[in-house]
Amino acid sequence: MDENTIKRNELLAQKVIKGLASRNMTGYYAATKEEALSLALSLIPKGASVSMGGAMSAHEIGLVEAVKGPDYRFIDRDAWTDKRAAMLAAYDADVFLTSANAMTEDGMLVNIDGNANRVSAIAQGPKKVLVIAGMNKVCKDIDHAMKRAQNVAAPINAQRFGLSTPCAKTGSCMDCKSPDTICCQFLITRFSRHADRIHVILVNDQLGF
Repeated sequence: MDENTIKRNELLAQKVIKGLASRNMTGYYAATKEEALSLALSLIPKGASVSMGGAMSAHEIGLVEAVKGPDYRFIDRDAWTDKRAAMLAAYDADVFLTSANAMTEDGMLVNIDGNANRVSAIAQGPKKVLVIAGMNKVCKDIDHAMKRAQNVAAPINAQRFGLSTPCAKTGSCMDCKSPDTICCQFLITRFSRHADRIHVILVNDQLGF
């Protein structure tokens, strides 16, 4: 990444962090993936129970692998036979890991979900929500953020999961009602009533989709 892009990201991140603060959320800026991992782990107490939703960005900085270690109690829904029980257990976790499909320069988070386990946990349940987001997720305003979520994140995720949706075939949102659609629930997080619950680490890199 060239120095001008790095500088631009640093400046834009400070604007987003101020926007998050105005919405009762806490933002941080990490210059590298390694710095993001260290910062994330500093926000997760040893012994904490940790759950997660779709969070490719958390995987990419090495956070998921780290919380699977002996210092934490990781709720691995893939290891549970009863998937519903695993999802319900996630709501009572100390920390919930996720990313954002998009976010605005003034600090709003935008997420789209199919089963709603991710967006519902962001909205309520886990004691702390830790969002890992590359600067590629930052959009000018809510309109651009929604378009990014629908036309960038959703088609790529549909392809990644091998779903038979129009966007998986065309690469852009067709506003479908396909049985496979992952655009079932839209969550815009514009304010948090609970201080110190939602923490967002902005990473100076392209993470996730």
